[in-house]
Amino acid sequence: MLGAAATSAFAQESAQAPVQDKSSTEIPAVTVTAPSPIVRRAVVPSRNAGRGTRTARVRSREQAAEATPAAAAPAAPQQGVLPVVTNQFATVTVVPNEEIRREGGGQLGDLLFSKPGITGSSFAPGASSRPIIRGLDVNRVGIVENGTNGGGASDLGEDHFVPIDPLATNQVEVVRGPAALRYGSTSIGGVVSATNNRIPDALPACAPSFQAYGLPTKAPLASAATSPCVTAETRTAFSSVDRGVESSVLLDTGGGNFAFHADAYGRTTSDYSIPSYPYLNDQSRPVNGRQPNSATRSDGASIGGSYFFQGGYIGASITQNDSLYHIPGIDGADHKTRIDGHQTKINVKGEYHPDAAAIDTVRFWAGATDYRHNEIGLADPADLNSDGIRQTFTNKEQEIRTEVQLTPFNARFAEVTTALGFQVGHQELSAPSPDNPGTLFNGLWDPNNSNRVAGYAFNEFKFTEATRAQVAGRIEHVELHGTTPDFPADYLPDGTPQAAVSRNPSFTPKSGSIGLLQDLPGGMVGSITAQYVERAPKAAELFSRGGHDATATFDIGNPNLTIETAKSLELGVRRAAAPFRFEATVYYTHFDNFIYRRLTGVSCNDDFASCGTPGAELNQAVYSQRNANFRGGEFQSQLDVGAFQGGIWGIENQLDFVRATFSDGTNVPRIPPLRMGGGVFWRDDNWLMRVNLLHAFAQNNVAAIAETPTAGYNLLKAEISYKTKLDRNWFGAREMMAGIVGNNLLNENIRNHVSYTKDEVLMPGIGVRAFANFKF
Repeated sequence: MLGAAATSAFAQESAQAPVQDKSSTEIPAVTVTAPSPIVRRAVVPSRNAGRGTRTARVRSREQAAEATPAAAAPAAPQQGVLPVVTNQFATVTVVPNEEIRREGGGQLGDLLFSKPGITGSSFAPGASSRPIIRGLDVNRVGIVENGTNGGGASDLGEDHFVPIDPLATNQVEVVRGPAALRYGSTSIGGVVSATNNRIPDALPACAPSFQAYGLPTKAPLASAATSPCVTAETRTAFSSVDRGVESSVLLDTGGGNFAFHADAYGRTTSDYSIPSYPYLNDQSRPVNGRQPNSATRSDGASIGGSYFFQGGYIGASITQNDSLYHIPGIDGADHKTRIDGHQTKINVKGEYHPDAAAIDTVRFWAGATDYRHNEIGLADPADLNSDGIRQTFTNKEQEIRTEVQLTPFNARFAEVTTALGFQVGHQELSAPSPDNPGTLFNGLWDPNNSNRVAGYAFNEFKFTEATRAQVAGRIEHVELHGTTPDFPADYLPDGTPQAAVSRNPSFTPKSGSIGLLQDLPGGMVGSITAQYVERAPKAAELFSRGGHDATATFDIGNPNLTIETAKSLELGVRRAAAPFRFEATVYYTHFDNFIYRRLTGVSCNDDFASCGTPGAELNQAVYSQRNANFRGGEFQSQLDVGAFQGGIWGIENQLDFVRATFSDGTNVPRIPPLRMGGGVFWRDDNWLMRVNLLHAFAQNNVAAIAETPTAGYNLLKAEISYKTKLDRNWFGAREMMAGIVGNNLLNENIRNHVSYTKDEVLMPGIGVRAFANFKF
């Protein structure tokens, strides 16, 4: 039926051209910031004719102002248009600024929860939810902000928050495939990239402009003689399900050669409402219609600035993120568990376009993170005076990355563009605990550190305007230093005390990829990509040796782990033009030596001597390796059916699935279920109305130990929003967007299968979110 409607719409497109021109505006290419180090630019004549032409950004802002008159601002594209990226070699999911404002969400996992091929870990909904991509999480999914590692400890424990708040974010991109090699081999699943203007890369423009689908989220460069300019934005929302209030203020100013940015945000919520009793295996506890111990509070601020000079800029920012949130679930509620986290992050970024024949652009990023959180709770649920710190996690991390993009050259058979990158990093981790002081099992691991150095290269070949190819490679060297106890081979206590053994493993993973991008009839683009990616084990996989409350496991690291290898093939077809926009992807990945937590069937308490005790609280889990296969697909589409009441109405749908098994046919644990859904929408230049239903099927493909099936659910959402320019004489604002979003309108019991707490924590029930954003 959808195909027939699409065919009809294609046929009507030419017959009803005037209507389409008014209400189905052609959407410019979606602007993305993270996928590739190769950035295509407008071709400008070289000063030396002997050099030919080159692809480069205008170097002198004074010259640019004299040579190029100011262009009229483009008309704002309509809200709610599906952003499809067609110029990348693998699927890129883009969540633009306006969609972030409408959808909200306290964590990146909440924001991306319903996107095809993506979900959130939902350990503590609204407070601790890390993105999961194609069934892969933590050590196989990277999170970056403005080009550098997001820091924090969300990859060290499922109950840890991601210190990147959507309230202060302008755009989120999920990068899959070869482009993830830019950030490290530990991003086999993909990279979630959040961008904002904390380090300005252009002077602010005071002319009204919409930051929306297909338009740059940054203002264009202006003349150095420009008068000082100040722009501001406020973002505010209220939510009924958790009595939540959130707000942020963003300021940008600049003039001459300088630009500055400042922002501050805050959010507070109470225990959120739930449809029914949350605990599947214990019906005796009081609940009163809300998920016990689920309140949150978070805030943060940042200040940054940049200096612009002929050919480039350099800038820096400092950011503080703070979060205090409670951990839902039986154990969390009994012990009143909460996490008090703090992160200080310093970033430096720059870009330079030298007056050189061979080099187009030089870019660099540097970041330093100091992260610390305390896990606080009652030692004895019956004794309120036993409240205190149960464990502390710290992460001190530094990173530098430099890229050099070379000038394109004609190799006869193709135009070739090359980008070279170099990356170094250092990390220090600790996880002390007041429990078991002076023993080997004080905390999850002993203090450890790691060093890494890497080089990578991307080559793009433009054979014709319709045919492009990419070849990329990365090599890195990782050294880790830590200690582990000398556990018995069967991981059962034998009465012999363990001794700490120094471990200093090192690895040299090598990765490569090749991809082809081909324009097809009907405005479609096809892609095929093959990857070979090696990943070095991370510190938690090597050095863990203690209780991990988030996963209810007693984790035992394996210092004998070897490099994990993934061999992937991905095929995709995409179309970004109206009236029928879509993207479809299928993929297959084979893992050699896939690293995972293997449950041994033994129970433990807080130390190794307790392992094997009947009725102990924690499942013993040993980091192990097996071969595994992941295969799946993703599809989403949007069809503009026709004109109605001065706007356009249409239908949209989505589908995603992943199946993951070990080499013996048993199931990889915690894999998302099959999901499919669709809805209808209506939009014009100001209004957007949408109703959408997402159905998740039951997940019965579970691991043999400590994983249970999960029932399916229906997630019904509806939204209405209004966007308009304002008369500044009213109260100074030049633009407004406001709306109401209803979530889980069927008040369904939703349990996220990938969550370790799914049998004790329900997702929020029916709720309404009202928001308003003003630009000044």
